[in-house]
Amino acid sequence: MGTFVATYCWEIRPGKEEQFRSAWRRGTELIRRKYGSLGSRLHRAVRDDDKICFVGVAEWPDEASWREAFDAGMAYDEPATRKSFLDAICGAGGDPMLMEVTDDLLEADHGENT
Repeated sequence: MGTFVATYCWEIRPGKEEQFRSAWRRGTELIRRKYGSLGSRLHRAVRDDDKICFVGVAEWPDEASWREAFDAGMAYDEPATRKSFLDAICGAGGDPMLMEVTDDLLEADHGENT
């Protein structure tokens, strides 16, 4: 396989879920264009304390591509999008978890793109 994955976790401020999702989608598009990521999936979870968390699973062609983007701060040319993203989160789950994909049984396109 060889694909490289980075996972991120964010706790969202109450009432900022849609703002976060919108900024995340736009930021992901910009990162894909600028740094060559393969895109990302966003997962929503409600914790036992009712706080909303999102987990992003970003795929990259290889670790070197991800590292270049990470070292650049995943910076892109839309400060308003970045500001909206940061305004919506109240905590991040620490450093991203980095993994190499060894087996992939997900369908490439299963028709869900919301």
